[in-house]
Amino acid sequence: MQNFFNKIKLIWTDTTLRKRVLFVLFSLVVFRLLSAIPIPGIDTLQLNRFLSNNQFFGILNIFSGGGLTNLSIIMLGVGPYITGSIIMQLLTIMVPALKRIYQEEGEAGRKKFNQYSRLLTIPLAAIQGFALLAILESQSILTNLTTFDRITNLFIVIAGSVFLMWLGELVSEFGIGNGVSLIIFAGIVSQLPSQVSQLIFTFDVSQIPLYLIFAVAGVLVIAGIVLVTEAERPIPVTYAKRVRGMKMYGGGSTYLPLRVNQAGVIPIIFALSILLFPQMIGTFLSRFSNVILVKISQVLVSFSQTSILYAVFYFILVFLFTYFYTAVTFDPEALSTNLQKNGAFIPGIRPGVSTSDYISRVLTRITLLGAVFLGFIAVLPLIMQFLTGIASLALGGTSILIVVSVVLDLMKKVDAQVSMREY
Repeated sequence: MQNFFNKIKLIWTDTTLRKRVLFVLFSLVVFRLLSAIPIPGIDTLQLNRFLSNNQFFGILNIFSGGGLTNLSIIMLGVGPYITGSIIMQLLTIMVPALKRIYQEEGEAGRKKFNQYSRLLTIPLAAIQGFALLAILESQSILTNLTTFDRITNLFIVIAGSVFLMWLGELVSEFGIGNGVSLIIFAGIVSQLPSQVSQLIFTFDVSQIPLYLIFAVAGVLVIAGIVLVTEAERPIPVTYAKRVRGMKMYGGGSTYLPLRVNQAGVIPIIFALSILLFPQMIGTFLSRFSNVILVKISQVLVSFSQTSILYAVFYFILVFLFTYFYTAVTFDPEALSTNLQKNGAFIPGIRPGVSTSDYISRVLTRITLLGAVFLGFIAVLPLIMQFLTGIASLALGGTSILIVVSVVLDLMKKVDAQVSMREY
């Protein structure tokens, strides 16, 4: 506890750290203010009725940072930027030139890669914004709109998404932590007061045992997320001794930490993007009167989060995307090559191809645990909702995973900044 207060004191006494923290707080305040400014033409009563019965928009609301609650000018949130980044990561597999830029050109290559992601954000925001506004207008949430109003609203939501992308990158550069993650985190946390107040007003004494079970399950889930997120598989690495003149250099030993969950929360975002796509199409088609389109719309919309089929597909997609994203971002061959160039080797394993194969085998085994855990966390709220019939639990797992992951990452970044100042 004393160490904690010493860190807080150092943060506020160190000018640079204080500026970084205050910049993060100021950026989050700006974000929350923008999320309270609605676009023109909203029927508030119809909006509240629609959101209360639609889990699809509830999940979209997570990645918009809460901007969909009142259809704010930043209703798209950082979703288009995240989608653009995901697409660019996927393209590294199919386009060797992009892979060289991302993995071999160092910091300059990553900046160029990020610039491509930013440019891709604009057309994606336009597509998502048009589809979302069309759906809202078909549900009579946006009313009495002229063509000029529709074009204006589209440009507003595109500009809002691009602004949040810019704000998130400013936080990453001049603040502490990942700016985009912090924006999503702030949107999730901002909904806690309303959820707590709703729980208080609907409190039922007869349901106390059930509330206690949920509380214990929540604590266990958080503990499990922390454990798996922080878990590592150390691989011992030894550096060969080198003789130069009359002196001997090297010969030290260290270890290579392989994380159990290399992919973080990205597989869940991948899976949600795919599973939400049929529902978005179904909701969009529901505005037409054609019998065939209406039938297709009903089938797609019925594929909802309350169905067992949805939970099964959700788990499988999260499991597969965990392996996929780990394979994209972690290259055992490059790691083996770097170890060999630096005169390092894994005891009992020959350098080169054997080292690469060994790292791949270890990574495959530990990723199995991470993939199963992520899939379980993703579908756990759906399981509890199915068992208890309480619909408010539908978003818990994804939200908790994002919040805990962001907090852990932020704590590490703060500790790194504090340690740098101490020494």
